[in-house]
Amino acid sequence: MPVNLPPLDPAQLQPIAGVRIGIAEAGVRKANRKDLTVFLLDEGASVSGVFTRNRFCAAPVQVCREHLSAGSAVRALVINTGNANAGTGAPGLAHARQTCEALAGLLQCTPEQVLPFSTGVIMEPLPVDRIVAGLPAALADAQSAHWAKAAEGIMTTDTVPKAASVQVQVGGKTVSITGISKGAGMIRPNMATMLGFVTTDACVDPGLLPALAKQLADGSFNRITIDGDTSTNDSFMLIATHKAGNTPITSLDSAEGQALLKGLMQVARQLAHAIVRDGEGATKFITVQVEGGRTGEECRQVAYAIAHSPLVKTAFFASDPNLGRILAAVGYAGIEDLDQGLIELHLDDVHVVSQGGRRAEYREEDGQRVMKGSEITVRVGLGRGTASDTVWTCDLSHDYVTINADYRS
Repeated sequence: MPVNLPPLDPAQLQPIAGVRIGIAEAGVRKANRKDLTVFLLDEGASVSGVFTRNRFCAAPVQVCREHLSAGSAVRALVINTGNANAGTGAPGLAHARQTCEALAGLLQCTPEQVLPFSTGVIMEPLPVDRIVAGLPAALADAQSAHWAKAAEGIMTTDTVPKAASVQVQVGGKTVSITGISKGAGMIRPNMATMLGFVTTDACVDPGLLPALAKQLADGSFNRITIDGDTSTNDSFMLIATHKAGNTPITSLDSAEGQALLKGLMQVARQLAHAIVRDGEGATKFITVQVEGGRTGEECRQVAYAIAHSPLVKTAFFASDPNLGRILAAVGYAGIEDLDQGLIELHLDDVHVVSQGGRRAEYREEDGQRVMKGSEITVRVGLGRGTASDTVWTCDLSHDYVTINADYRS
């Protein structure tokens, strides 16, 4: 069960003018499962994306990059679950392109105006004929209110669908922001196996979207880790339909730009946190805050060393206050001139380490009390400067091993 993640309420998800979503059962891997999702975008929508840095990236990631770089106006996204179309060589690229061609033919647009996404098992041929056969049903199902169905339709090992929605005031107009994501394992940034799709009806200069997508990813999906594995398929897409009627935003530094950024980041972080809370086998949601660094980059470096450590994560699962594991992770994070005599460590309100050593007042039962909770904050002070950063992770349990050992069976 996910950690303190409330059930999704479809009524709370705002439709986005200019976006319709259709879902179908194509039998990609299993029968009677929603596994094919199509986003239909009105003419004039703007799209930008951030993708995995894994050099062994999946065929749909390669095709998405090609189509976005071609500069054609995107009119549709097609997403299948059950098969990642990764590690499939030239046939996989051909299948991704065939999917785009099929949908483009139904929509009477060019294949370059379609972006493909896949998630699921790696190194198996994409059953493209089933996907193509399912497209008419997905198009017939398309409605503006199908966000909850779409969140379900992109799941793999997720136990719950993930979606978020807010409305913000921008220049006196109400702007809606709604997004969905999937992911529960093989989660580590650059990007964090995840797919994320965030849309808004805000009027915003299309030229701002690439930088905005990267800023959102860096502040949300690139701040989470479950198991330290970087997927072949990670993709985060930002879509603006320009239907809200606000004066077009031409700078993110303006009051209007900041209002939009705040709303978008709220949705992106809620989706990212939902991935961690639904991490495979997770029982605890852990915030790792590192402060007192010279740069934000070195703070993230330390935070990830802690968050990726199997020893740290298993200690949290067992509520075992073996907190020297955290100090060890800080030490091997790669800061060559780190002064261990300046290190401070807190677990929630419990001050564990001061000036690099166990604090005299610290009692192990206090550390265990914190670790038994389902929401835990690890706070590390480096004593080197004023920079800080935060990463979100979860514990590592027996169920994580079971889920991944049985994933293909």
